[in-house]
Amino acid sequence: MSTDTLSQTFAALAHPTRRAILARLHEGEASVQDLARPFKLSGPAMTKHLKVLEQSGLITRSRKAQFRPCRIETAPLKAASDWIEHYRQEWEDRFDRLESYLQEIQQPPTPKKGNKS
Repeated sequence: MSTDTLSQTFAALAHPTRRAILARLHEGEASVQDLARPFKLSGPAMTKHLKVLEQSGLITRSRKAQFRPCRIETAPLKAASDWIEHYRQEWEDRFDRLESYLQEIQQPPTPKKGNKS
């Protein structure tokens, strides 16, 4: 996934309304009216949110007669998750090394053998 596509994904996920729309679509495809129902948004505002999600590849819209269902697309979410996981693992490794180092320096020094005064 290119950085530009990743940026689009994160930008789309930045708004709580769009995350709520994706949460609803996780349950299955839905019409625009179904998606708009829980929000107090104008039609154009809802359309704008759907357009951002569609342009980022997070949803697709199809046409079945007059019905235009939206469905979630998971590939961009997987790519974002993979990107985050790479850095999470890196930081986890660093924290593990720090913890080991802190434990090491907190150990009392052991007396040296053969050193009689």
